[in-house]
Amino acid sequence: MAHQITADATLRILSDGVKAFGPGIAQLLEGIEKYGSLRRSAAEMGMSYNKAWNIVKGSEACLGCTLIERRIGGARGGGAVLTNEGRDLLTRYRAFEKAGKQALLDLAARYFEGV
Repeated sequence: MAHQITADATLRILSDGVKAFGPGIAQLLEGIEKYGSLRRSAAEMGMSYNKAWNIVKGSEACLGCTLIERRIGGARGGGAVLTNEGRDLLTRYRAFEKAGKQALLDLAARYFEGV
């Protein structure tokens, strides 16, 4: 009896061998888009604000661009927004991730058909 064989992978972008962008930072950025806040995005992921901030800063350092802009204080207490570079990178990463996972499924079907 043949089983349905599939494959899965976590895709990350590396810069000089260091993780620069992947599913975690992508989820953080999507949360910033949704909530307008790094703190809230991190909380929704069960992550501390400090850890989230370190992930963002580390990614920015690897990539050489600013991903988010912080808004300090004000009547609504500040927040964060994605820069144009951050939004573009997020869009590109999600497209890359989708295409990569489809390619992996195609390879699994090719090499493991009938297993």
